[in-house]
Amino acid sequence: MKSYGPVVIVLAAGKSERFYASGATQHKLEAELCGKRVLDRTLEAVQQSSLPWYQVQPDASASGMGDSIRRGVLATQQAQGWLILPADLPLVEKETLLRVAKALRDGTVIVPRYCMQNGHPVAFGRHYLPHLTALSGETGGRDVVEHARQCGQLLNIEVDDIGIVLDIDTLADLQTAKEVYLEREGRKDRNAVIKAGGT
Repeated sequence: MKSYGPVVIVLAAGKSERFYASGATQHKLEAELCGKRVLDRTLEAVQQSSLPWYQVQPDASASGMGDSIRRGVLATQQAQGWLILPADLPLVEKETLLRVAKALRDGTVIVPRYCMQNGHPVAFGRHYLPHLTALSGETGGRDVVEHARQCGQLLNIEVDDIGIVLDIDTLADLQTAKEVYLEREGRKDRNAVIKAGGT
């Protein structure tokens, strides 16, 4: 099969247990965030980036992030790399996705950082296909990232995007995301006014 560039793997198979435990009555990806579902806002950024993407759906036979990553990578094995993006990051910006994708190379792992915090999407070059397809359960990709670090193949990229670390695990997180979203939109409106005024 013909290969193509890096693919965004949107992990949307989680059970949202912490969100329910915080008092929610619906799955976090279905929660409303300023007029749209959390999932829809995440997908919006992915679609606006024009990168190819694949959404990992819930599966009763699978459990944990490791299983989700493995399933997503297996479904897109022909890709040149993978950007692993949890679906509960509704404020991630398309520019961040593009920057990570552009920097990705076959033998590298890329971790974006915001204010000294590691975030998502974590990107893996094609060299890591066997590692990613061997994941299972709740392990996730941390061991693969650590392996890349020890081999000198890990690249950190500093980004001005709080969306890479603002995941929705609780109702309090959702409220924080709403506040950040409204502040961001207000800043865009102010900049548009300034630009229109020619100053």
